[in-house]
Amino acid sequence: MTSAKRNPVRVGVFGLLGSGNLGNDGSLEAVLGYLRAEHPDAVVDALCGGPESITQRYRIPATRLHWYRGEYRTASRAGAIAAKGLGKLVDAFRTAAWVRRHDVVIVPGMGVLEATLPLRPWGFPYALFLLCASGRLFGTRVALVSVGAGAISGRPTRALVSWAARLATYRSYRDAQSRDALRAMGVDTTRDEVYPDLAFALPVPQPGERPNPPGAVCVGVMDFHGGNDDRARADEIHRRYLDGTTRFVRALVDDGRPVRLLTGDNVDTSVVTAILEAVDSPLVTAAETTSLADLMQEMAAADTVVATRYHNLICALKVGTPTLALSYAAKSDTLMAQMGLDAYCHPAREVDADGLLKQFREVEQRSAELRRTLVERNQAAAQRLADQFTALTAALFPAAPATDRTRAHVTQEAS
Repeated sequence: MTSAKRNPVRVGVFGLLGSGNLGNDGSLEAVLGYLRAEHPDAVVDALCGGPESITQRYRIPATRLHWYRGEYRTASRAGAIAAKGLGKLVDAFRTAAWVRRHDVVIVPGMGVLEATLPLRPWGFPYALFLLCASGRLFGTRVALVSVGAGAISGRPTRALVSWAARLATYRSYRDAQSRDALRAMGVDTTRDEVYPDLAFALPVPQPGERPNPPGAVCVGVMDFHGGNDDRARADEIHRRYLDGTTRFVRALVDDGRPVRLLTGDNVDTSVVTAILEAVDSPLVTAAETTSLADLMQEMAAADTVVATRYHNLICALKVGTPTLALSYAAKSDTLMAQMGLDAYCHPAREVDADGLLKQFREVEQRSAELRRTLVERNQAAAQRLADQFTALTAALFPAAPATDRTRAHVTQEAS
């Protein structure tokens, strides 16, 4: 007697994906790599911010996250306000219908449980709550995988985030402070684990023709205006960040160092343009990057990296290049400590070009030692991510046979 053929598992991926943020898309890429290695028969699609981009790049069907296309624009006119309000109601039904079609939904990394950057409660926090509530309603397993979390002062945002986390089937965090933040919000995290950020599971690009000249410094910039609680002084914070970073780049040029400006989101290009115009030197150039792989390739060819965005830091650390963080949140400090470089963090809100230059020179003096440290820490991260994917299979795909493919997959990508 022949056993009935098992239907393929239907897996959805969810988040602000395809919207121009390289870190978010890199986290998705890591999860897709895991699914293709460990669950090749799974049928995968996305509910995301930029469906056209996701379908083109990753060859999976994708649906727009919000019915109202102006969701993340400020609504001032009566018509726009009404359309945005209607969109919230429509999205409740759209999200529920999408979730119901799946066996599993994965939220791949990202800082979905934090408010370190400006965030309105009825934007993504509301969307995440709809996802997790729909999962609980229809029996779809929802997993928040290696996500970031933080203390949230706004009550509506905190309520939506904490309830979303409670309703998820599976939770893991990219650092211990994220788990602590959820526990402080009243979420039972007793069975939740901490693993490295998913971007550490991405393969290191093969070395090609060296894109940067000897002595090059990569400077990863950000359109930084402070966090959710800094709205009143956002312009002042941005001005200080830009002025201090520009002075630092100018000091490197005065020393004859080639500088390569990098971004991590489409919105960062305005900062690149401002620095190029202010410094006006052939030694300063801007890289065109469309993925974390592009960033890693640039950073692997640099002597040193100075970066602001969280996933810019991860790319630099993963390829083993000595790195200095312009830190805008505790998650950056924690990451640098995990990788053995906690002495090399500088506050993004108060960039002191002279102090930054002093730290930069200390990094360069210890370059060989720091590179050895990063090799060891990257090996440990690869091991932990192999454990993460094994746990994920057990939690979300209980019928799947146990294999060693996930461990081999992560180990190969880390090498």
